[in-house]
Amino acid sequence: MEIRRLLLIACLLPSALAAQEPLRDASIAELPLAALQAQLADGTLSAEQVARAFLRRIADIDDAGPRLNAIIATNPDALAIARALDRRFDRDGAAGPLHGIPLVLKSNIDTADRMATSAGSIALANHYAAADAVLVQRLRAAGAVIIGKANLSEWGSFRSPRSTSGWSSLGGQTHNPYVLDRSPCGSSSGSAVAVAARLAPLAVGTETDGSIVCSAGTNGVVGIKPTIGSVSRRGIVPLAASQDTAGPLARSVRDAALLLAVMSESGVEPGAESIQRADLRGLRFGVVRNYKGAGGNPAVESAYAGALATLQAAGADLVDPILLRFGNGFRAAELELLLYEFKAGLNDYLEASETAPSSLAALIRFNREHASELMPHFGQEIFLAAQAKGGLESAAYQTAVANSTQRMRKVLQELFAEYELDALVAPVNGPAEQIDWGKGDQFDVSSSNIAAVSGYPSIAVPAALAGELPIGLAFIGEPHQEPLLISVAAAFERVRGEFPAPKFLPSLAE
Repeated sequence: MEIRRLLLIACLLPSALAAQEPLRDASIAELPLAALQAQLADGTLSAEQVARAFLRRIADIDDAGPRLNAIIATNPDALAIARALDRRFDRDGAAGPLHGIPLVLKSNIDTADRMATSAGSIALANHYAAADAVLVQRLRAAGAVIIGKANLSEWGSFRSPRSTSGWSSLGGQTHNPYVLDRSPCGSSSGSAVAVAARLAPLAVGTETDGSIVCSAGTNGVVGIKPTIGSVSRRGIVPLAASQDTAGPLARSVRDAALLLAVMSESGVEPGAESIQRADLRGLRFGVVRNYKGAGGNPAVESAYAGALATLQAAGADLVDPILLRFGNGFRAAELELLLYEFKAGLNDYLEASETAPSSLAALIRFNREHASELMPHFGQEIFLAAQAKGGLESAAYQTAVANSTQRMRKVLQELFAEYELDALVAPVNGPAEQIDWGKGDQFDVSSSNIAAVSGYPSIAVPAALAGELPIGLAFIGEPHQEPLLISVAAAFERVRGEFPAPKFLPSLAE
């Protein structure tokens, strides 16, 4: 098959050299980020060569091949941007720490270019931002080449309780690269799949509750949900200000830490000493035992036990069990907070756009008028519930804040102090379920609300394969302790060894 493919290319292209370009491009796309940086720095590769290689990879793997459908749009100006960086390199040297590195953004992040900021919805298909999001400004200044925008769960999975991860009315269904008929989990699924499938070495996702860490865990990559407020939210389609944050997705902890350092407003600089921590002696981890779905999945329990043994072998002190007590009504209070903040934040965002519905109410009307295209699988029940809420000054909203965010922070503060913990550890996800538009997401295993509701930082790292499906491990720390978490995750990653790449299996034999 490969020989036939090369012969066809040779017939179509004007020279034998051109015929070998796809092979060269494939090898570039497989390079670890550190090797890519080194070859860009010494002139072995140009930014244009690298950008072209990943654009070809998207065409071969995402649009054709297994058809992952992770990328909702490629940047028509990517090669021009790369060529400008090459000229700058020849004249002045590297633009910054991400010079010439291709990067994919979740499609709810504003870019002042020819790519729409759609949140996956047909309603925003022609919404072009007037300015870059703040984090995009930082990425461009660091020399990154934004080659595309990633598909996502439409509106961050916040249109209906029956939504399906990775599906959007504009982008269709994103597929898990390990097993194509399985869920890619979380609304940052396109970003995580892009990294796992080597469509880009780095990607940016966003999280309100689980959308970075679950996408990372399920697709076998590293994801960092930073401390709330440490990465600017300006220029991101909002869901809830109390919990929204952007964060990096990458193939390794080192790569994710590098991207976070560029994105962060609070000067997160892990440093080489953090990434190279020799062991975990002197650190105490609380082993969470009442995460959602605890004890219900043998594959998760086995992976969790193996990960805990790895931590102990690296010298960590485990405090086991840790039981988190948030009280009755906690989950209902979180949803109430999200509904109030979604309405307020989205109305503010849409009001500034000239090419999108001007408010949540207008968006609801648009969805009804285009129901066959926008709502073939699930409705907009959450939109309707949010529209029915009042303003953020209401007593009901203040009560929701007290019973969710404030309660979670109080519980965690007391827990970290009582047990003298450096971090909590918990499974991120179970083996990915089959995609089922009728049922929507099930999420039988999850621990994301601990960090999401509190605003604490969390890092998801691949821990094990359950058959052919990745299971991730989360490290959750106190606010602004990302350098510590990065060092812990890097040590775990080093002891764990190389994680298997996806095989793009169509399905699993029953």
